[in-house]
Amino acid sequence: QVQLVESGGGLVQAGDSLRLSCAASGRTFSSYYMGWFRQTPGKEREFVAAINWSGHSTYYADSVKGRFTISRTNAKNTVYLQMNSLKPEDTAVHYCAADESFGRLRRGVSNYWGQGTQVTVSS
Repeated sequence: QVQLVESGGGLVQAGDSLRLSCAASGRTFSSYYMGWFRQTPGKEREFVAAINWSGHSTYYADSVKGRFTISRTNAKNTVYLQMNSLKPEDTAVHYCAADESFGRLRRGVSNYWGQGTQVTVSS
């Protein structure tokens, strides 16, 4: 069983920054794709960013490209999401995800999910 625990969410003003962390335990994560999704009540879960096992390939939703950066430290089984220039529309519960398949991860059907951390951006 793989456990994913997010942290770092909070309340910030538009234009500010936050850094989310996802700590993994239970298995090695070195060969897993990992990523971030976000969800607002009443809406579908939305892909935000993903990263491959080496950390050299990253993928971003158009809505966050240029503002967010995903990174990974395999030795510490941790993935990060640096969020800059935050906007009110970024407000959502953010979930960490992991899967051996990039396709499943990208489609939002990962085998492993964290519990979520709330990000709220005020105008």
